[in-house]
Amino acid sequence: MKNYYELLGIAKTATEEEIKSAFRKLAHKYHPDKKGGDEKKFKEVSEAYSVLSDKKKRAEYDTYGRTFAGGGPQGGPQGGFGGFDFSNFQGFGGQEGVEFDLGDIFGEFFGGGGGRGRAHRGRDISIDIELPFRESIFGTERRVLIAKTSMCDTCGGSGSKKGSKMVSCSMCNGKGDVRESRNSFFGTFTSSRTCPRCHGRGQIPEAPCEVCHGQGVAKREEEIRVSVPAGADDGEMIRMPGRGEAAAGGSAGDLYVKLHIKADRDFSREGNNLTTVLSVKLTDALLGRDYSIRTLDGEETLSVPVGVVHGEVLRIRGKGVPYGRGSRGDLLVRVDIEFPKKLSHKAKAFIEELRKEGL
Repeated sequence: MKNYYELLGIAKTATEEEIKSAFRKLAHKYHPDKKGGDEKKFKEVSEAYSVLSDKKKRAEYDTYGRTFAGGGPQGGPQGGFGGFDFSNFQGFGGQEGVEFDLGDIFGEFFGGGGGRGRAHRGRDISIDIELPFRESIFGTERRVLIAKTSMCDTCGGSGSKKGSKMVSCSMCNGKGDVRESRNSFFGTFTSSRTCPRCHGRGQIPEAPCEVCHGQGVAKREEEIRVSVPAGADDGEMIRMPGRGEAAAGGSAGDLYVKLHIKADRDFSREGNNLTTVLSVKLTDALLGRDYSIRTLDGEETLSVPVGVVHGEVLRIRGKGVPYGRGSRGDLLVRVDIEFPKKLSHKAKAFIEELRKEGL
């Protein structure tokens, strides 16, 4: 006896959506018209789906291990193909029986493409922008010039010559899609796809635009403003919906902007904090002193405490990376004590005295 749940790779408690999703995946994998397909496996998963997707048949199968309306083990096929009852799939739109569009599954095998009302989408594009370190911290705006397929400026995307009207598309009779019938080993399948002439609009220009030749889109250079947020990271990707390439009769794709942050000679970043190094003289480390230190906001005074040790980190609050609503990280200053490499006779004598004091 076949275990339909195992065939679809789902649990016995699977929902209708989970059953549908599992069948869709396996139908694509095993379809005989696809390279590497498996007709036997395809029939098995199709049989399993025909039972589990029908509430009455599924209840019978769960209770008795068989169905009494066909499509299950011991029930026998009822006019289907090889044990799969296609009577559930009437009209390809889910108006009767199982709510599942076979056009979605078989479209790519029979060359159908998208179904009714499925608009084309333009291609996504990506660009790279290099930013100085300071601009990545506080944010900036960049203007970039991109050569891409965009909406035609001359006709405003209508594809029609100025003063000309739109007329019904003769290929799809104004419906926006065309139906095609294809023969397969299952029989004849009918699918719909977006009309290639009007691109799903149902209308075409009586006199096409001279620039885009009636397509509504044309290749041109377009200036785009990119807003880089404060605190942007190196390698961060900014997505700009609808700023990619336009598609005739459809929506535009997206623009992806990848940020490359130049390294800074004085500062580096650790999360929302900035780090820098301050060189301190040995005597200042022993006795303490105020130092003027450069931050990204300008000069700041930093008090080096008495007895600071090499590598100690001092903190200047609120001078780091902006984040959230008005919040900022800190500037972390690592102390680098300068030890003299050569000593004068006088300095050496002073140090000898310090040694005698036990320092």
